[in-house]
Amino acid sequence: MASHGSSFSSLRTYLQAVAHTPSRFARRGFSVSTSYEEMSRVRARSGTSMRKTLRWFDLVGFGIGGMVGAGVFVTTGHASRVFAGPAVVLSYAIAGFCALLSAFCYTEFAVDMPVAGGAFSYLRVTFGEFAAFITGANLIMDYVMSNAAVARGFTAYFGTTIGISSDKWRITVPSFPKGFNQIDMVAVVVVLLITIVICYSTRESSVVNMILTGLHILFIVFVIVIGFWKGSWKNFTNSSNSENPSGFFPFGAAGVFNGAAAVYLSYIGYDAVSTMAEEVKEPVKDIPIGVSGSVIIVTILYCLMAASMCMLLPYDMIDPEAPFSAAFKSDGWGWASRVIGVGASFGILTSLIVAMLGQARYMCVIGRSNVVPAWFAKVHPKTSTPVNASAFLGIFTAAIALFTDLDVLLNLVSIGTLFVFYMVANAVVYRRYVAAGTTNPWPTVSFLLSFSFTSIMFTLIWKCVPSGVAKAVMLSACGVVAVAILQLFHFTVPQARKPEFWGVPLMPWIPATSIFLNLFLLGSLDGPSYVRFGVFSAVAVLFYVLYSVHASFDAEGDGSLSQKNVEVHMESKEESVDQSFKV
Repeated sequence: MASHGSSFSSLRTYLQAVAHTPSRFARRGFSVSTSYEEMSRVRARSGTSMRKTLRWFDLVGFGIGGMVGAGVFVTTGHASRVFAGPAVVLSYAIAGFCALLSAFCYTEFAVDMPVAGGAFSYLRVTFGEFAAFITGANLIMDYVMSNAAVARGFTAYFGTTIGISSDKWRITVPSFPKGFNQIDMVAVVVVLLITIVICYSTRESSVVNMILTGLHILFIVFVIVIGFWKGSWKNFTNSSNSENPSGFFPFGAAGVFNGAAAVYLSYIGYDAVSTMAEEVKEPVKDIPIGVSGSVIIVTILYCLMAASMCMLLPYDMIDPEAPFSAAFKSDGWGWASRVIGVGASFGILTSLIVAMLGQARYMCVIGRSNVVPAWFAKVHPKTSTPVNASAFLGIFTAAIALFTDLDVLLNLVSIGTLFVFYMVANAVVYRRYVAAGTTNPWPTVSFLLSFSFTSIMFTLIWKCVPSGVAKAVMLSACGVVAVAILQLFHFTVPQARKPEFWGVPLMPWIPATSIFLNLFLLGSLDGPSYVRFGVFSAVAVLFYVLYSVHASFDAEGDGSLSQKNVEVHMESKEESVDQSFKV
């Protein structure tokens, strides 16, 4: 296609481009890329390649550091006191299983297509540019907002640890509106220092993360050992007040699953590991171990932490806001609460490092696709890191952390992140069963839509219908329908491709289970989360319509991007991509 010039060269040309938005959206919005494109021409837009310096133990460290933040010190108490009681241990195990299923879906994509784009790239090669952009934009905003909140949280935890209130670290400006009137320079300094580290080198970032994660795990082991040593097994079955339910399952099975939904927020962070795929020496070996291994290790740590807390106190005496600190204080070990504060501070720093590495790589790859300015895609020739994306998002995060008192708990994950997990599970099924240009996609699309609808109905019944026989019958009916849909699809639709190196086992059962569990957990989020998701998505759609679709159309005309890739280089060419990308 001949070059048609830039849509942004003048106001007149831009207005003409906007007038052609519907046709351009139809052309670019559902255009898909391929693994071959993402690892060759698209990746080349960054100029210098990211240096391959990471091994499986680096990825395990990033995964643990990203997940084991301060959130676990909050979520455990709330889930135990309000939802599950001592059975919160099982809640953590169920949530860990759910996280592992999602991790499998990420791993299949990351091994086949080791690029830095994570979920954005996975959706771009399956559902097209528009779906990828909306989810990617939400994910970046979630990263920035949560990182700003976590950075301000560091000030609070660190102040508590050394016995100085966070109010003394912050400057109050009375003329500013409430919620924006406390200037937090400590949070700004922390964010900017981490930004410098991640701009300098991914290898050095991994070393810093390893050290901080190691220290954090030592504090977690301390909590576990003291809990088992000082605690009593009787607290697993007895409540302190005879009027409250007792036993290991005081709130029944429903409480265990509601608790799983609450503590699942503590597992968010492993998705950032997939954005490191481009910098991994041996993706085929290292990525499955790094992603899955970190989830398994964190699940074990969380279950042991929950068990130690439940041994220290009966569940109805646990403080939902500061469970471990309060438990130790009540047992005469007040000094231990400060030790926990030190551990939580290290956890905050590791989660910030991993999240800021991830957000920069998402932005870098989104820049490669031309839906945001290509300036973000540049990789520095000396550091081999996406310096522009890292610096921009670091400064943006610091600016928000400076004055915005984000009323977000450390354990609150955005609905956008769970939505991305849901989309990736759908994408891995679609990619296995649909080959562009040769396979009819509608049987697979129909399965995904009908299975999601059934899962949503199950979730609504679980949340809204009062307990009783009618609820049990409706839930059973939804379960039977979901299994029937899954079996029908499994036996009637053949797979269009087989993974060359590593694939999700038991296809399509595992990704379908992940789809169901992510929708079920989405149903546990509160109204404000959906409002925030709607606002972010509306802003992202507006940006795509006013800028991205035209920049993408220009890039296609310049030959930087290919159109729908229905001329998809045949699957054989995609499979014959230089093995140096994969091994």
